[in-house]
Amino acid sequence: MIFRKLSAPVLAALAVSALQPAGFCAPVALEESAAESAPRAATSSKAVFAPPRPSAFSLGRVRLKNGSAIQGDIIAERADRVIVDLGFDVVAIPRDDIDSVTTEAAGDFSDNAETETGDSALFRTAPNQPALTVKENVSRVGEAVVQIRTPTGLGSGFIIDPAGYIVTNQHVIAGEYNISVTLFRSGRNELEKVVYHKIRIVALDPRLDLALLKIEDLSAAVTLPALPLGDSNTLNEGQTVFAIGSPLGLDRTVSQGIVSSRNRPLGGQLYIQTTTQINPGNSGGPLFNLQGEVVGVNNMKPMITGVEGLGFSIPAAVLKNFLRNRDAYAFDARNPNSGYRYLEPPRILKTGGTANPEQ
Repeated sequence: MIFRKLSAPVLAALAVSALQPAGFCAPVALEESAAESAPRAATSSKAVFAPPRPSAFSLGRVRLKNGSAIQGDIIAERADRVIVDLGFDVVAIPRDDIDSVTTEAAGDFSDNAETETGDSALFRTAPNQPALTVKENVSRVGEAVVQIRTPTGLGSGFIIDPAGYIVTNQHVIAGEYNISVTLFRSGRNELEKVVYHKIRIVALDPRLDLALLKIEDLSAAVTLPALPLGDSNTLNEGQTVFAIGSPLGLDRTVSQGIVSSRNRPLGGQLYIQTTTQINPGNSGGPLFNLQGEVVGVNNMKPMITGVEGLGFSIPAAVLKNFLRNRDAYAFDARNPNSGYRYLEPPRILKTGGTANPEQ
């Protein structure tokens, strides 16, 4: 991939054309007086690169097909390229290498994270996080992965909001109200295990196999670490991913693999197929890329002897849609499909002790 650096005359021409009402970006007034600008224009026609100042262009983010992203002022968009001012340099990015272009008002981007606003403000993204090794990522994201226990089993989950919102699989908590969540924190000299017992079911959907939980007994002084959600649509076959979870109750277990298929249709749903080892207890845990973003929710594997390296995760794109529309999946205890487990009615037995369904 080659980003072509633009010369000063070309940059000046682009600046003039970009400020015309062409629909690419809305010009805004520069905060300078006429007295300040007039001497500068009369001094020299040579381009001068001054320190960063309020931009007249739209702040945007260009996401590349290789998964990385570039943030800067979008000077102009052409049929074959996008011109981006990085502050210290200006580059022309070929359209063939671009996955998407997002334009926002200046100041909408935080240092390394975005949070959805409005009624859907519950998860965040961090497309500018640097790629690290799996070992380094475990230190970065490990504390936000939790273990979920019920009277009938256990699974994994992960925190998406510091207020205590947790994502897991629906089948991990199906039919249960007595739920506990265990967090693992790095203490000063040892690993601290913190258990929360007051857990509320916020939303769930058996078809998607997703559930949203909330820690209700969280102290107001405690701020939990939260994981950013990545873009599962930018995954590539062969890309390195890793999982953290509690297979067979072995908490904080890390496994690594690659993406075998980004879109694998199974039962009318699309899944990420991966070689990352997923076992009972990993259900509901996160699948990460090397940027530390959650790109999937670990969900299932074939329970067949001799079959290994074949795991499936729910794409982050599906999870985001579930969270945005969580009111539609809101848990209601009055709904017989939301948490109640019905026992079979008693049947009359014969003298010999066997049931007779006709009586």
